[in-house]
Amino acid sequence: MKKLISLAAAGVLLLGLAGCAGGGTTAGGDAAGPKATDQLVVGFAQVGAESGWRTANTKSIQSAFEEANIELKFSDAQQKQENQIKAIRSYIQQGVDYISFSPVVETGWDAVLNEAKAANIPVILTDRAVDSKDDSLYVTFLGSDFVEEGKKAGEWVVEEYKDASAPVNIVQLEGTTGAAPAIDRAEGFADTISSNPNLTVIASQTGDFTRAGGKQVMEAMLKSNPKIDLVYAHNDDMGLGAIEAIEAAGLVPGKDIKIVTVDAVKDGMQALADGKINFIVECSPLLGPQLVDVIKTLNEGGTVEKRILTDETTFTQEQAAAALPDRQY
Repeated sequence: MKKLISLAAAGVLLLGLAGCAGGGTTAGGDAAGPKATDQLVVGFAQVGAESGWRTANTKSIQSAFEEANIELKFSDAQQKQENQIKAIRSYIQQGVDYISFSPVVETGWDAVLNEAKAANIPVILTDRAVDSKDDSLYVTFLGSDFVEEGKKAGEWVVEEYKDASAPVNIVQLEGTTGAAPAIDRAEGFADTISSNPNLTVIASQTGDFTRAGGKQVMEAMLKSNPKIDLVYAHNDDMGLGAIEAIEAAGLVPGKDIKIVTVDAVKDGMQALADGKINFIVECSPLLGPQLVDVIKTLNEGGTVEKRILTDETTFTQEQAAAALPDRQY
């Protein structure tokens, strides 16, 4: 009997060691090996449909998973964090293989991500990051360098006004308050234009990444600031809303007031080609194929980088006109 008990205890110990071996959030599959691709289930919690960029991002993700024959459970949070948290908890309860989401804001995720970790469900961040001291709560962050995008916008402004001898009044249309791209694009821009003391942001307010928000904020800024030289919008949609407000005020966008935006969606690129926007920093929404690649790698027991960047560029008026015919979004 003692011998049997010892053998049983040894078996339990071996099972425990097997459960720890190769642990962490960089490997997928189970003890029997990777799942067949068509057996994988992924839950994705999207921010919403606030802009042309987001619509293109959603289409890219859904199309990529369909082509890969991976089941995708999709939810639209309508730009509310509580809706995303509810969706993530639902995915945990359903026992999906992977969870991915673009956080509405940076903070307030530790509790639900710890729940996913306890359920041994790897989490992949796309487009936006979370502000957490525990980076073991997610496998990787796939998306753009928002600080770099702000810097690129600032570099164009610095070059455009390098000979300015008088103050240049800049207004900033911010993205959703607390969102990573809004925070980082503002930071990168501010750091870059600080090299020229004539460049001053005289007003900054959120337009919530929407065209309607950009128009409303710009209308208010035009009334309270008699002289505006340039608009820096954190995305194309707010810039397009600003164009409407500028034109309604009897001014010429791109000339009387110059405009710099981030995204490079078709409507923004058309406005750039038409001379209503002066410069656009690209932020690609086509993250679907890269997300599928990450999940396939993890499912096969592989590892991925903690930070995966997307390749992006910038556009002038001439470059936008040349790129438009083949633009995917």
